[in-house]
Formats: sequence, structure tokens, C-alpha cells
Amino acid sequence: WLPKAHVEAPIAGSMVLAAVLLKLGGYGIIRMTPTNISTALIYPMIAMATWGVIMTGLTCLRKTDLKALIAYSSVGHMGLVASATLIQTPWSTSGAIILMIAHGLTSSMLFCLANMLYERTNTRMLIAMRGMHKAMPLMTSYWLIASLTNLALPPTINLIGEIQIMATLFNWSPLTIMMTAMGATITAIYSLQMFMTTQQGHLTKDSKETYPAQTRELLIMLLHALPILLLTLNLELIY
Repeated sequence: WLPKAHVEAPIAGSMVLAAVLLKLGGYGIIRMTPTNISTALIYPMIAMATWGVIMTGLTCLRKTDLKALIAYSSVGHMGLVASATLIQTPWSTSGAIILMIAHGLTSSMLFCLANMLYERTNTRMLIAMRGMHKAMPLMTSYWLIASLTNLALPPTINLIGEIQIMATLFNWSPLTIMMTAMGATITAIYSLQMFMTTQQGHLTKDSKETYPAQTRELLIMLLHALPILLLTLNLELIY
């Protein structure tokens, strides 16, 4: 139900759902997961969570709807958080908290960027949004920041959270490195594909009269990018 809720909601609803409500769910999982849960239950649940990361990534590779692509990406990242919270170690909980904060900023930024393109093109199809670098060159820099943080480029806060979760999962069971590594690779592929498709190429006939980014839109993007930069430079701000 979560991808549908993301796609069908208005932009404010999508941003609040990605940035706040999913984090409340992650916080609830951290608080409610019993510390004495048996290994027989942890194995299938973590296997389902990490397999969900791969399946949502493969779904993103074939999505033509930009908002649906970002929604499935959001679900995939929360699969990593769910698998980390089940292990219940200080390192895994710390990684889950860091990734939730990083994902809240990045996913909300991507939804806002997608809505800006939707307002100008009246469509969410990726093929109809190509060449936006020529129409809105300044927004391309924010698209680049959002795409690179979504794929966890070093030394962003997203990478720190994912590395902590991957290290915890590998320490708990070495087999998990295969699924988490595959999920990270697929995430990098569809994030770069999303950026290349929307920004490069020739403008369509319907988008040649696209108006440039407005001041309020640039301010919204700055309020997303600035916390990501500050947390990347000083991770102690979370604690």
C-alpha cells in the first residue's frame, strides 16, 4: 500500500509521509522489537527485508512513472532499516537512525523535485521530462545532489547509515552481504538512470516553454540540501 499512498497523495502528503511518518514507523519498530526474539524468527524476517530491497530496486529499473520510481526507492531503503532494527545491537540501531534521517531528507527532496517537473510538463512519465537541464539548469545541481545522496555516494550521511547496517548484517550472518551489495548496486543504477533520463537529451515540444525555477522552489531545495551537507560534515549533530 505504501507506493500507492506515495503516488496518489498530493506533494505535501508525499513529502510528510516520506520524511516524518515512515520515521515514526521505524522508531516504533525500534521501541517495540523485543530484545529476546528468537533466531528462528529473525532469519526469515531479515531475509524478507533484504529481498524486498532487491525487488523494489528491480521494480524501479522498469518504472516509467517518476513519482512511482521514487516511492519504490523509498520502500527499498526502509527495508534496510527494518532488517537493522531486528538485530537489536547498538551499532545496528545507530545505523538505522542515521539512515532514517538521511532517507527522510533525500526522499522528500526527490518528491519535491518530481513535483516541480510535473507542474511544468503535466505528466509524470520519464520520457516526457527529458532535457530539463536546458530549461532549468540551476535545478540540475539539486537533481544531482538528490540522486547521488540516494545512491549513497561517499562521504554522504546516507553511506554512513548503509555501511553501518551492512556491517552489522554481515557480522550477524555473512550471507547477507550478497543481498545488501546487490541492493546497493541496483540502487546506484536506477538513481543514475533517473538523473540521466530527466536531465539529458532534447526537450520535447511540450516542454520547450518551461519556465525556470522560482525563488520559493530554490529555497525548498536549499532547506533539504543544507541539512544533508551539515550532517555529512558533522554527524554528531544527530546525537
